[in-house]
Amino acid sequence: MSQRDYTPYQRDAIARYYDHRDEIMLAKVGEIATELYLADSDSKRKRLWSRAEAAMRALKVGPKLMEHILSQQKPEILAANLRDWLAAAPKKGGSNPPRR
Repeated sequence: MSQRDYTPYQRDAIARYYDHRDEIMLAKVGEIATELYLADSDSKRKRLWSRAEAAMRALKVGPKLMEHILSQQKPEILAANLRDWLAAAPKKGGSNPPRR
């Protein structure tokens, strides 16, 4: 499907997704860390760590740090790094002003 096949609304939605992709991936890593804390089977933990690896690749996490996190496979380490990534993430202003 070429770009001409999308409606203007769809093109805007796609553009917004890519504008906020890092924020989406950080939220995904947070969800994965939570699920890792609650995982009750080894197979589920294995799937979650695989998803965490994919999300970290999308975030372009350095290979040494990613290797460290994945080799330890401790949700605490993932959560601590997520906290650092969230603190370092650029703050984007919302389009809607806060209401009083």
